[in-house]
Amino acid sequence: MFDALYISATGMQAQQLNVDTIANNLANVNTTGFKKSKVGFSDLMVREAGRLGQTQEGAGILGAESRLGAGVGIASVSKLFDMGDLKKTESAFDVAIQGEGFLEVTMPDGSSTFTRGGTFKVNRDGLLATSGGFPLKSNIAIPDNAQNMQIDGDGRVRVQVGGQSTPIEVGQLDLVRFTSPTALLPQGDNLYRSSTGSGEAIAAKASEDGMGSFAQGFLEGSNVKLTEEMVNLMVAQRVYEANVKVMQASDEMLGMINGLRK
Repeated sequence: MFDALYISATGMQAQQLNVDTIANNLANVNTTGFKKSKVGFSDLMVREAGRLGQTQEGAGILGAESRLGAGVGIASVSKLFDMGDLKKTESAFDVAIQGEGFLEVTMPDGSSTFTRGGTFKVNRDGLLATSGGFPLKSNIAIPDNAQNMQIDGDGRVRVQVGGQSTPIEVGQLDLVRFTSPTALLPQGDNLYRSSTGSGEAIAAKASEDGMGSFAQGFLEGSNVKLTEEMVNLMVAQRVYEANVKVMQASDEMLGMINGLRK
């Protein structure tokens, strides 16, 4: 009975995290570039059903070889990088990646983060940067008198400078890939950091070797599917309720035992 209490408690704790994760997915259903998270579960380490030192003959009807689980645990909370729908904005500073790949961003401390695109701007240093002002690793300088910025599918950035009819190339946007992108660590603002699980960033060219291409004038929407998340939420609630009932039943049985009279 005590085991059932602890096992149901692990189930309730695991499903609470599951509900929290689904709630965060639903809250960001309209967030540009948001990638949904998924909780992975694993059974906790099993143990022998018999008491310590008990022989096979004394283990009861289960036998010494029978083993019981100790509940459920959280194996992982990972990001799913399925591509969201592209939404047309017609803004020259809105850029989406159509397919696999990330843009590398330089942070104030010199470290690197990675993004799937979004709304860019020219920061105070004249560099093409994220909406938060962090420059892209490519260090693309946009002239003050630049007009009509163009980003080709392969990442070439061209601008038309006042007084000239022919656009000039000012830089090249390159992409990176990861061995296991689901292990990237979210930092907020559509930025991610690499981890031991994700591996180091692998440089690649856009539109080559299976890498994605750039889509200027588009933003990638969230990959959260509302109907799917609502179904997942209902399932998580039912599993949580089932664990509550197990705990209540175990408590009632313990109450019966305590109420026994000789």
